[in-house]
Amino acid sequence: MRHEKITDRRCVETMKILLVEDDFALAMGTEYALQAEGYEVVKAGNVEAARTAIDNEKPDLVLLDVMLPDGNGYEFCKDIRGQGNMVPIIFLTAVGEEANIVQGLELGADDYVTKPYRVKELLSRISANLRRSKILTEVKIGDEKKEVYSFGKHEFNNSKFILYNEGQIVDCTPSELRLLRELVIHEGQVLTRTQLLERLYDTEDSFIDDNTLSVYMKRLRTKLSEDAAFIETVRGVGYRFTRKQQ
Repeated sequence: MRHEKITDRRCVETMKILLVEDDFALAMGTEYALQAEGYEVVKAGNVEAARTAIDNEKPDLVLLDVMLPDGNGYEFCKDIRGQGNMVPIIFLTAVGEEANIVQGLELGADDYVTKPYRVKELLSRISANLRRSKILTEVKIGDEKKEVYSFGKHEFNNSKFILYNEGQIVDCTPSELRLLRELVIHEGQVLTRTQLLERLYDTEDSFIDDNTLSVYMKRLRTKLSEDAAFIETVRGVGYRFTRKQQ
């Protein structure tokens, strides 16, 4: 990890971060940087310790290394999501290849940082993911407040931030639900990929790449099954959500 002086120190409420990293020096440096920003840090050097920390410490966010002594971060991420735990997960990976990044996102991770990472970049991503995890329970569309959007066999409850399929909860990550929310509340409008990225991420996070949006869109459409047809691709521009006439 390349260290640099942090000049834009944010005032953050005390939030707990689980750092799953077996590299002692890297873990110490990262812990120091996080504590300097006001975060409480819980460290785990392997999957077993991380499982215990998830259950006992209830972290607000997880920084997860890919390669661990007793397993790998991908399987651990899959297990977390399989339990219905939607805690934000940021992968720490030394492999910058697209396939590895996509694999992590496909399993439900919210973001990734490639080693060696800069402190400022890591802190910015953490801050963005923590903010995005606090979803507003209600949005305004003009002067109207709308809580529920029904389309096909699905119903998106914006107040509860839950997607249902014929009354059953659909297992979605916060990132997938944020994407769906942006589409449905702008029903009928074409949203460019740039607009979606700016709304799903902080505009200051210029290092977020377009590939992440493609992964989220693919996952969301898969979960919507035939109702994915309500999300139209406007070639060369972006996407539009349009409910068919019943």
